[in-house]
Amino acid sequence: MPMGPRIENNKVNGTIRSNNMNSLIDKNKNNKNSVFDIDTIIKVKSVIPRKRQDLLKWYGWGYKDSMFKLHEGKATFTGNRYLIGGKCLPHFIKWVNENFNIDITKPPKIPQIPTYYAESRLPANIKVELESIALVSVDGLDRLIRAHGQTLKDMTLLRANSFPRIPDAVIWPESHDQVLQIVQCALRYNFVIIPFGGGTSVSGAITCPANETRPIVALDTSDMNSILWIDKEQLLAKIQAGIVGQDLEREMRARGFTVGHEPDSYEFSTLGGWVATRASGMKKNTYGNIEDLVVHTRMVTPIGVMEKSCRVPRISCGPEWEHVVMGSEGCLGVITEVTLKIRPLPPVVRYGSLVFPDWEAGFHFEREVARQRLQPSSIRLIDNEQFRFGHAVKTETSWGGVALDGLKKFYITKIKGFDPNKLCVVTLLMEGTADQVADKEKKLNAIAAFFNGVPGGATNGEVGYTLTFVIAYIRDLALEYEIVAESFETSVPWERAAALCRNTKRRVRDECARRRLTHYLVSCRLTQTYDAGCCIYFYFGFNSSECSDALAVYEEIEEAAREEILASGGSISHHHGVGKLRKKWYKRTVSEPGARLLLAAKKTLDPQNIFALGNMAFDEYTPEDTVRSKL
Repeated sequence: MPMGPRIENNKVNGTIRSNNMNSLIDKNKNNKNSVFDIDTIIKVKSVIPRKRQDLLKWYGWGYKDSMFKLHEGKATFTGNRYLIGGKCLPHFIKWVNENFNIDITKPPKIPQIPTYYAESRLPANIKVELESIALVSVDGLDRLIRAHGQTLKDMTLLRANSFPRIPDAVIWPESHDQVLQIVQCALRYNFVIIPFGGGTSVSGAITCPANETRPIVALDTSDMNSILWIDKEQLLAKIQAGIVGQDLEREMRARGFTVGHEPDSYEFSTLGGWVATRASGMKKNTYGNIEDLVVHTRMVTPIGVMEKSCRVPRISCGPEWEHVVMGSEGCLGVITEVTLKIRPLPPVVRYGSLVFPDWEAGFHFEREVARQRLQPSSIRLIDNEQFRFGHAVKTETSWGGVALDGLKKFYITKIKGFDPNKLCVVTLLMEGTADQVADKEKKLNAIAAFFNGVPGGATNGEVGYTLTFVIAYIRDLALEYEIVAESFETSVPWERAAALCRNTKRRVRDECARRRLTHYLVSCRLTQTYDAGCCIYFYFGFNSSECSDALAVYEEIEEAAREEILASGGSISHHHGVGKLRKKWYKRTVSEPGARLLLAAKKTLDPQNIFALGNMAFDEYTPEDTVRSKL
């Protein structure tokens, strides 16, 4: 199936028109029964099966029929789910050799499914009781798949089947009430619950603590994927937390609506995961981050259900405890249901792109757009390294970063004088009425011209936007040819952003030089903008044949890069959360009193440490043996 929220309607010059939207709205106005579908539970048939390995790679990212392949001197991307699927990539091998100098004649190192798994520690009597509540599996591969997220360390341990600890069982509840029963069971028998959503975490948040001696049960939320009701008048929907992003958006679009939350992991991540990590999406300028979309949550904790007694747009009743749920990273309970804002489908969706002579020009353009609050749904600046990567995954033989035909190349390089080794691209996604989109595009082009930017075309914008979903697949290929790579992000005030990018890239280069690494790549993109600052994404990878312990070397360099980010005024994360990967900087970020407040919430909500993930500062928590909680 196609990637992302495709609208199957008229499309001309990069513009998508939803011709049926107005008729849907009119129809709903005339049908009183359709305004509030409170009695109609929509049980969603998920794209992703319970046996995830039937569709997804067990050892890496995404669909198992979609991957980069190098064969007989040619590069292709398999499958038909993405724009580049099933096509030859004529520039790709040259780009790989220029940056990483690998031997593509060697066979790729693709791991085999393990034949041995750690024995389950779940006692038989507990298994029987859990089976009376919901479906349970102690199958080795089911447990291994839910033992990790998508960090480089996760992938390294997964390929070697060397996790110190994996879950002892997997359980699939279908409802809030079943989650209540599972948590009650955990309290009685003192076993650990780790909530598992889409498995896309890049913070180590769902990794089993290596020193945990109690049985560990992975609570897979994927069967809790129903839309409980849609209020078409109030533009709200109540949804079970296990629903996958692409399933949620497909069902909403079929009814003339959109949630609009579209993170890079949108195909596989879940609503509950978005809430638990305080996620952000590529279209947050129009729809907001997850904290802007959430109206109400239900979370099962070991001492009871945490939720507000009323569903209102805002409440002044002391601190907002909804924000204890958002960002809790599975350490306080299981998020079961979420009430979200929804919006009618926009009548027009138009892609666009702008080309700038260098990063500085593109950066100042983005800053001015934010200053004037003219951001379209998505506006992202990619540096020259990513511009050239975009060229590497083009399916045509013509020149260009994301795609530029011969005429545009001549105009940009000869007439405008842009250096192909310095120029940068901004990709745009605009949504609204035809007049709104046209007005926005006109104003953005005017600001771009002031900073010497020129339009690059709608096709560039669409290819650049959807390329985001393909980038994650390249790491699997990299690992097959001894390249280790990862991404990390930060948020930073505008006045520190340009320096942060320079300093961090320089620090990575210096760290590589110290270790005599000669074949590596570091790049960045500006992905989200705010009044007070922006989000910067870094990508870093190197040829690991030049060192003995590639994972350790990578982690040392990334740690140095993060220290540079903090010294330059950035945060430890914009939307990936803290988990175990960034916990060493948590207390420095929130202050000692902030960390103590977090631990106080843990002591109150989970005194037995049933949700013993150890993220953020929670590894400092020691349950009091004298305390026993009952739901």
